[in-house]
Formats: sequence, C-alpha cells, structure tokens
Amino acid sequence: MSNKRIPINPELLTWARERAGLDACALAQRFHKLAAWETGESQPTLRQLEDFARAVHVPIGYLFLPHPLQEALPIPDFRTLSDRSVTRPSPNLLDTLYLCQQRQDWYREHARIHALPAVPFIGSARTSDDTATVAEAMRDTLQFSLTERQQVPTWTEALRLFLARAEDTGVLVMASGIVGSNSHRRLNVEEFRGFALADDLAPLIFINAADSKAAQMFTLAHEMAHLWLGESGVSDTEVGRPPEQAIERWCNTVAVEMLMPMDAIRNAHRPNLPLPEEIQRLARQFKVSTLVALRRLFDAGFITENALWQHYREELTRIRALDLRGGGGGDFYRTLGARTGKRFARAVMVSTLEGQTLFQEAFRLLGVKKSATFYKAARELEVMA
Repeated sequence: MSNKRIPINPELLTWARERAGLDACALAQRFHKLAAWETGESQPTLRQLEDFARAVHVPIGYLFLPHPLQEALPIPDFRTLSDRSVTRPSPNLLDTLYLCQQRQDWYREHARIHALPAVPFIGSARTSDDTATVAEAMRDTLQFSLTERQQVPTWTEALRLFLARAEDTGVLVMASGIVGSNSHRRLNVEEFRGFALADDLAPLIFINAADSKAAQMFTLAHEMAHLWLGESGVSDTEVGRPPEQAIERWCNTVAVEMLMPMDAIRNAHRPNLPLPEEIQRLARQFKVSTLVALRRLFDAGFITENALWQHYREELTRIRALDLRGGGGGDFYRTLGARTGKRFARAVMVSTLEGQTLFQEAFRLLGVKKSATFYKAARELEVMA
C-alpha cells in the first residue's frame, strides 16, 4: 500500500513549490523524481506526498484538489515591492497570520467571558484627522514620552519599553522572526515588517522581529496608527518612499510624528554636523532608525530631495551590509513572552491553570509541546510561583 502511486494534478506540485519560494534544483536533492512528478511522467507515493507537503509547508489536502488554490491574504494588503503590489503571500506569512487570528479569537472570547473593557482608541481616528494631533494622542495614551525614551541607553531597551506600554493599553503585541516556535521557518523582512488586526476587545499587532530594533520601533508606531484608524492590514512600512495607498501614507506620517515630532526635530538639529554624523546622532537620541531621522530632516526642510535620496540609498546599503549579525534565538522562556505577547501568554496560562482552557489548546496557542515547558514558562512570566 505504501508504494501505491497517487494520481494528482502535477500542476499542484509546481504551485506548492513556487508558493513556498523553493528552487526546483534544491528541492530535487530531497525528492529525486520531482521533475518527473511535475511533468506528470511519474507520480509520488502517499508517503512521498506527505513528505513533500511538509517540505513546502502546505496542507496535504491542497495537493488533492483539481486545481491550485488562488490564495489571498485574509486582511487588506498594503505592501509594495519595487512599486508593485505583492500578489502571492508566502506560506510563512500566511501561517503567521492564521496563528495570530486564532490567538485573537481566543483572547476575544476570553475578554467577553471576563467582561474586560473595550480598548477605547480603536477606530477613534480618520485619515482626514490632523496627523500631529493623532500622534500626540498616541504618545499620551501610551505614556511614551520623548524624555523617557531619550533616557534609555539602547534601542533594545526603548523597544522593550514601547512594547510594554502598548500592551498596557490593551493591545496584544507579538514580535517574532519565525513562524510560531519553528526556528527553521524564518520570516523575511523583504516580504513584510508587520501587520495589525483591529478589534475593540482583542486588538493585535505583529512585528517581524527579524528586522533591526530601530526599524521595529517604526513598525510598532505604524501599526498602532492602523489600530487608531480601526484598519487591519499587512505592511512593509518603508519610511523612505511614500506608499501609494492613502492609509499607509497617513500611518507613516503619524508614526514619524509620534517618534520624532517636528518641533523636537527643529530644536535638536545641529546643521554644522556632516549629514551622516547628524542622522546617527538623531537616531540615537530619538531611538529610531537612521532612515527615519534622514526622512524627518527632509520633512523639516533641512536637506534637499536630492540629498535625501543620495544619502537614503547610501544608508540603506550600509544597513543591509550589517546583515543583522548575532540574530540567535535567545532563551526560549524569555522570548516566549515576546513571540506571543505577555498579555496574551499570561491570559492563556491563567485560564489553563484555572481549568477553563485545555492544556492541548494552550500548547497550540503558545507553541509549547510539554507540560514541563508550560510550567517553567508560567514561572518565568510570574503567572505562578
């Protein structure tokens, strides 16, 4: 029975491979007859088909369909790539979105059962609203002042503070560079940097933690602006080139104004410094990326458009050359709180320990596999002694 060939549409194999972004030659090292399968000259066995489905991260049922699925993101897509809309989301992005939606569904029901209050600012703004006013409201609501941010020594500590303040307002914030807890499935910053799932009881922000800490600061501010609008969406949040979509332009403008208010930029600017040195200094002071600092100097009228794009390209090349060295996974128990968000993780753990949520469900939502891991994580997050 295990050697029985499975008659399937060979187009599905090509579709699944391309969907996963895998090269045919590389995948053929594992599946020696892949080329013959894709042409229909040969067919895989059930076991081979199961292995192939795992390799390309596709539910095996998809491979028994008559034709390939035309998959679309379940929320609005605001990303652009080389000035073109991105049409095919990767399995890693899709699976991350689906997991976050499942977590949001669980927390929404949890909030209803416990009569938790709605988050008041969700959907409180419109794109016609003054961006500086909205940015100030965001800073006040988050209690994330410039003075406090400038006192922390590193971007990492500033981001940690920003994440904590966002969760204090009732937002579920999850930051990870991998799909779930699978360290072999890394998220690609070139594909997306974050997304927002608007909901008045369970608003959720996901940040691609494969990005630099400074870039994550801007992504978090951008996605918070999405929640202020009450608009879900996937973003690439590139600060340099203005997005085509009006919502993304508005969110970008609010984000930079929140992180680097125009009045503060005018007071902080030192025109006597060379521009590369100045943007490094401002980035350290405001705990943003040098690209954000460069853009704000242009917005303030301190540099020309030609200077903006010349230095933007140079700075982008420099940042990419750094290649985010030292991107190890870190301690599992400490990173769990970031990957799932402390607010969400604690709620699931408390609900499970009280007998309201099954351990199997908690394991799935948190990405853990054993009871010992669950209990140790609960102690790390101070859910239990």
